[in-house]
Amino acid sequence: MSAKSPVSLLLIFGSATLYLYVLSRNLPDATYKREPLSEEDSQEQRLLTFPSDLEELRAIAGLLYSYKAEHTGYVLLLFCSAYLYKQTFAIPGSSFLNILAGALFGPWLGLALCCVLTAIGATFCFLLSRAYGKQIVVRRFPERLAILQEKVQENRNSLFFFLLFLRFFPMTPNWFLNITSPILNVPLTHFFFSIVVGLLPYNFICVQTGCILSEISSLDNLFSWSILVKLLAIAMVALVPGAVIKHCSHHQLGEKVKNGHVDNGRKMR
Repeated sequence: MSAKSPVSLLLIFGSATLYLYVLSRNLPDATYKREPLSEEDSQEQRLLTFPSDLEELRAIAGLLYSYKAEHTGYVLLLFCSAYLYKQTFAIPGSSFLNILAGALFGPWLGLALCCVLTAIGATFCFLLSRAYGKQIVVRRFPERLAILQEKVQENRNSLFFFLLFLRFFPMTPNWFLNITSPILNVPLTHFFFSIVVGLLPYNFICVQTGCILSEISSLDNLFSWSILVKLLAIAMVALVPGAVIKHCSHHQLGEKVKNGHVDNGRKMR
């Protein structure tokens, strides 16, 4: 597929940004009163922005929680729109929205929302990159793209399990995997389901943290060494099926080569 005009991409980005801006500026009136979750939280309508630290996250969670009591549908629409926006345009920082999902919707609904929205938003990013991003990605990240391409080719026969490994323990940032996958000819089905399964542990940890948002004092402990070790262990388990498939493929190839030599030897006789 030939690259399309970047002007179209800018129009898509601008339209999505305008939609999200209008949605966040037109919160419905709420009469529900509640205790503020932080000193910065107020009951006056404010311009919502993506949180960049714990205090901003608490303030936004408190504000949206008050609206959710009377306008659940609107808050759900706003959250889903913001999440898809971040994922679609490969904007880092989705962990804050995962935590916010736990604070607003609880552990199980929050986890389900994050898993579905992550997969859908990343798929939108995949499609945008396939249509517009090849030249940009190749020009901006030539070395990183070459390394990832080599690894993908090495694991082509067990690609899904390799993608699971990358998602379970993201040594390569998820946003970079999203924009490079179509360039590396990763099948869309492999891409989609590797996100649904592979980011489940990460999403679970973030959503559970959101459920105790008012109790935590720092996000530095979100991924402690023990949690990182567990994620690495899960990622290593994901590599086992791929290693088995690769071993079997090499074994079958060796048998074919061996049988070919035998047949050639018989013909020569």
